[in-house]
Amino acid sequence: MSACGTAPDAPVQVSTDAKAVVKAEGKHNDTDVMYLQMMVAHHEQGLEMVRLAGKTAQRDDIKILAQAVDATQSDEVALMKSWLADWKKPATVDHAPSAHADHGGLPATSEKEIAALRKAKGEAFEKAFLNLFVAHQHNAVEMAQMERTDGENAEAKAFADRVRDSRTDQIKQMLTLMNN
Repeated sequence: MSACGTAPDAPVQVSTDAKAVVKAEGKHNDTDVMYLQMMVAHHEQGLEMVRLAGKTAQRDDIKILAQAVDATQSDEVALMKSWLADWKKPATVDHAPSAHADHGGLPATSEKEIAALRKAKGEAFEKAFLNLFVAHQHNAVEMAQMERTDGENAEAKAFADRVRDSRTDQIKQMLTLMNN
């Protein structure tokens, strides 16, 4: 997805070589680790939703959005997992709500919400997807702010900036799609 809110005509081809060279060297703290762990789980949920949209949506603009998000977030998951592996930290996160109270909780889309999305069809699916994914991406923006405020690693903080900016642009695009 481009920053101006327009979607490409075809799926974006992303080089896998680029993510291999980005390292999160330097110091990191517990917030950096927790942020990446939470974002891996968050991204995986988002990937589930956009892949469902790619199969179920009827509108081409929503399918293109889903493809772009899939490409971006798949690469981001690989990048975050590589940083966690470099730091010798697990990529998984404890989903117990109380486990992350110090970090603002783990904003997540509930399984009940995703199950309802799976059942929706046609226009009802598209409306449900856009509403749910706007909220989902808003959660990503909130988690990025936590990293910006309390994180220590320069690359993780720069990544949080990119997440904040791209998800804010995606939200704007989806709000426009809701009115079409």
